[in-house]
Amino acid sequence: MELFWYSVLIVMLAVYVVFDGYDFGAGIVHLFFAKKEEDKKLITKSIGPFWDANEVWLIAAGGLLFFAFPLLYASAFSGFYLPLMMILWLLIFRAIGLELREQIHHSMWHAVWDKAFGISSLLLALFFGLALGNVVRGVNLGGVENGVSAYEATYFFLPLWNSSLDPLAERLGVIDWFTLLLGIIAVISLTIHGANWVILKTKSSINEQLKKIIFRLNFGLVFFLILSISTLDIVQPNIFDNYTEHVWLFIFPILTTLGLLGLFWVRNFKNELFGFLCSTLFLFGGFTTTAAAMYPVLLPSTNAINKSLTVFNTITEGYGLWVGLNWFFIGIILVVLYFVVQHRVFKGKMDDIEYGDH
Repeated sequence: MELFWYSVLIVMLAVYVVFDGYDFGAGIVHLFFAKKEEDKKLITKSIGPFWDANEVWLIAAGGLLFFAFPLLYASAFSGFYLPLMMILWLLIFRAIGLELREQIHHSMWHAVWDKAFGISSLLLALFFGLALGNVVRGVNLGGVENGVSAYEATYFFLPLWNSSLDPLAERLGVIDWFTLLLGIIAVISLTIHGANWVILKTKSSINEQLKKIIFRLNFGLVFFLILSISTLDIVQPNIFDNYTEHVWLFIFPILTTLGLLGLFWVRNFKNELFGFLCSTLFLFGGFTTTAAAMYPVLLPSTNAINKSLTVFNTITEGYGLWVGLNWFFIGIILVVLYFVVQHRVFKGKMDDIEYGDH
């Protein structure tokens, strides 16, 4: 049961990254590349019917974490309290930026909410990348200093950054050079993903420009990926052990590599769906590659005093897992049906839909 619920959690989070990821990416495209009013409206139309539904996957993953891995839920939500509150406010500003923009037809009003939408999208992409970096790097469980725990073994606190930005420091921060590296990768990859979505769902005048931008950004993505992989051994020396013990796990990095390579041919794809599928494959593969490498660890401890939080020492009682299993199948069927219907109703280009016009 432990492996099943871990797999479900990872898949739900990966689906969230793919679906809400193109929302964030579209917001970044809106911020930096959409200059004409018509293009800005088309970008918001492309995500308008989907963005709030996409966030259901994050809420569902949080609910799953609460009932299946309650100790991890309690530890993470207290230790990451500051960045989680920042993410919450960014989600709020991103939403009201979309919903309030067309309430008043004035250039100053539009400019304010355009910036709210775009900057929030950019920072959300950065913060979710930082979050992944913190999970990979680990945290100082128990607040150990000089070999002594300052508080309970499963509790920790992180400031936004420490003075050295060192991922190996005793007093860690949310932001250091390693987590920032993964944050940059998240921003670039979600920008590419969002651009592919805009190309797929609109006839925007910037579509051809976006294909060139994707091609260029992909070189930067490859560079930062190589840099992050080369530094992993410094932050987590044994992170590749699962791959040496279980060769079949290489299916995940292979999927990631195929998606990444496919993005170099975005300009040549006649079917615009292929570009979006490539960025989807890269995001899904990259997230599951990380999860497969870390299993069974959920949150590593950076000290030798307190144990890491794993699938096995944070799982709930067996009875709760079996009860949750029944409700999970009911819930997932309803969610999948809803998404299928939604995407069939809004299939094809979104240029002519009425979204945000008041």
